Amino acid sequence: MANIKSAIKRAQISERNRLRNKAYKSAIKTLMKKYFAAVEQYATNPTPEMMAQVQTRMAEAFSKIDKAVKRGVLHRNNGARKKSRLTRALKAYTSASANAAATT
Repeated sequence: MANIKSAIKRAQISERNRLRNKAYKSAIKTLMKKYFAAVEQYATNPTPEMMAQVQTRMAEAFSKIDKAVKRGVLHRNNGARKKSRLTRALKAYTSASANAAATT
């Protein structure tokens, strides 16, 4: 344990920041899982209602990722990679369903 006053304060601040960062990262992971689950449901049942749900989940995840980047919890490249991964997941199913609809 630190003995110097400034070191004690820095330890307290870093613990507070660690907990805040952990909350952001946990929330991002949860929102991403919910989004991927919604995309899976959309893949099995492509309805406009499901697409609306996928869009809202994507917006929630994008918002949380952007806030984490803004606050310094995530590096901007890490945030961009996560957002790209979300977009790619939906694009894989929408392009596949569009190709299936075009062939019928």
